[in-house]
Amino acid sequence: MTEHPTSHEGRQPLAARSQERARPRQQDAAPAAAPATAAIPGPAAASGPKPATPAGTGSNPTAIPGPAAAPAPAAAPSAAAAGPDPQAVARREGDRLRFVGAATRRIARGIDLDEIVLGLCRASVPTFSDAILVYLRDPLPVGDERPATPFILRLRRSDRLRLNDEETETSPETERLRPTTIDPHADLTPAAELCEVQAGGALAEVLRGVRPVFGDSAAARVALPELLGAGRTVPSGHRVILAPLRGRRRVIGAAVFLRGTERPPFEANDLLVAAQLATHTALGIDKAVLYGREAYIADELQRTMLPDSLPQPTGVRLASRYLPAAETARVGGDWYDAIPLPGSRVALVVGDVMGHSMTSAAIMGQLRTTAQTLAGLDLPPQEVLHHLDEQAQRLGSDRMATCLYAVYDPVAHRITIANAGHPPPVLLHLGGRAEVLRVPPGAPIGVGGVDFEAVELDAPSGATLLLYTDGLVESRLRDVWTGIEQLRERLAATAQLTGPDHSPPLEALCDDVLDMLGPGDRDDDIALLAARFDGIAPSDVAYWFLEPEDSAPGRARRLARRALSRWGLDELSDSVELLVSEVVTNAVRYAERPVTLRLLRTDILRCEVGDDAPQLPRQRRARDMDEGGRGLFLVNRLARRWGATRLSTGKVVWFEMPTRGQQ
Repeated sequence: MTEHPTSHEGRQPLAARSQERARPRQQDAAPAAAPATAAIPGPAAASGPKPATPAGTGSNPTAIPGPAAAPAPAAAPSAAAAGPDPQAVARREGDRLRFVGAATRRIARGIDLDEIVLGLCRASVPTFSDAILVYLRDPLPVGDERPATPFILRLRRSDRLRLNDEETETSPETERLRPTTIDPHADLTPAAELCEVQAGGALAEVLRGVRPVFGDSAAARVALPELLGAGRTVPSGHRVILAPLRGRRRVIGAAVFLRGTERPPFEANDLLVAAQLATHTALGIDKAVLYGREAYIADELQRTMLPDSLPQPTGVRLASRYLPAAETARVGGDWYDAIPLPGSRVALVVGDVMGHSMTSAAIMGQLRTTAQTLAGLDLPPQEVLHHLDEQAQRLGSDRMATCLYAVYDPVAHRITIANAGHPPPVLLHLGGRAEVLRVPPGAPIGVGGVDFEAVELDAPSGATLLLYTDGLVESRLRDVWTGIEQLRERLAATAQLTGPDHSPPLEALCDDVLDMLGPGDRDDDIALLAARFDGIAPSDVAYWFLEPEDSAPGRARRLARRALSRWGLDELSDSVELLVSEVVTNAVRYAERPVTLRLLRTDILRCEVGDDAPQLPRQRRARDMDEGGRGLFLVNRLARRWGATRLSTGKVVWFEMPTRGQQ
């Protein structure tokens, strides 16, 4: 049985003992050789006292350790010259593996770019190196896109190990307990911030080779000055490792690891460690860049799918809120909308597409666009839901959504609601009473073959209607009906604070409703739409039916003049009479049933003329000899706004005139 070179009793091989007897004793003349040190130690203690770091040095976080003083004379040969200790080698390899595992875990914890680069620096300094420089491509390519030219590397981060100057003792125990810090006040030559990689140059060849190299290799000796800048000095020997950072498809940067003369130089196996660190860092950066692009797309998708601002229709005030489920899932399938309709009405819509993904958001956008188109046709709420159900089935068999569609008429002070599997709305009355409206639940959109039912309810002035998605009232901690009851109680309590004669402010009401959410209640997206019903008083509305006869325009002029005189708007009589006459004349020309004329006085004067002809009028420029074709031209010049809306029973042409306060 062969004896191990170094046993646990500390005995030496016979050959080593014979050599030791043959050598003269020189322990008193020269210091013994330093013991073997682990490949990945912390910063080792110096053999003599450390010079104090000069105070007041300038700030320079990108400093490169320069060459230190010459090493001490080599010690006399000792027993260690016989060969490496296998147990020490095993310990070094074990330390190296443990370091790689801990370092890669620290790098993997990062989510964004800065966290990943910081993880590499903190894992490397001081355990693996005394300093590190991390260069990344600028700009970083994303996915399969072609990288920008020229190839520019920018110094993203640098960390350097410095010891505190307060300690003067240099014993191994003191050095072990001495805290290490990254000193921002470096007094050495800084590295270059930018580097343009020349095609075919030494740096390009090293980066193309992907594998880390020592700083004293032939390729690195030329590549490092190109990367760090001319005139920069680095430690000599195996004290520098240049490691390319390669992502999934291309090189995205480089890392430079440096060791000072106070610790052993890098070994051949340290190149494998640097390769592992560079690979994990590069792949993490690739994922972070892709995630950042996806988050940007998600934010843009959410911004375009939801309304930037709500309209301000006559007789109703609106406020809204949208909260994503989490910062890492910004986009879901919840949406809200408010769509102005003919006759000063407004459609209020809240929906929720099942799922949390880009696909859910895309389906939500299609359904929202479809709802806006159907609302423009002035279809009844139940018909809108029916067509939305058909659209969802065309998008796919698994495209499910809930939706609540309501139409508020400020003149009639009524609201018509149809529901497709959505939580019922809550109506907060002026006196502070909050009630959950009894609306037929219906089936979700996408089921198919289900009829939807609409109900018509009173909408008194001063009342507030709250539409919401299930994320507000349902979570892992409570069921939906418990949440609805808590919402009703919260609304009633908020209304009591403002008194029985005043409605709570809409914006504050929305914020107060969201405050009812606890830490465990954010499981889903939340869309919230609040509508305060002001209505239009009957005294501010004038409504007539006109037979489709040649005398209808003259009668319309007289009726309009009387209404304006009653409202004290005589200064608008001439312009309004002219425009009413032109619009009624066009309606009578094609109508077969009575024409409707309605004037509404709010902050503006609005005139609406309806008939049963579906063709929408179009403005055109009449020729000099034409007898007609100038009516809409006059409307466009004199009215503040005008438009035409197709209805299921015909169309409505309307125009608005400013009152005294807006002229």
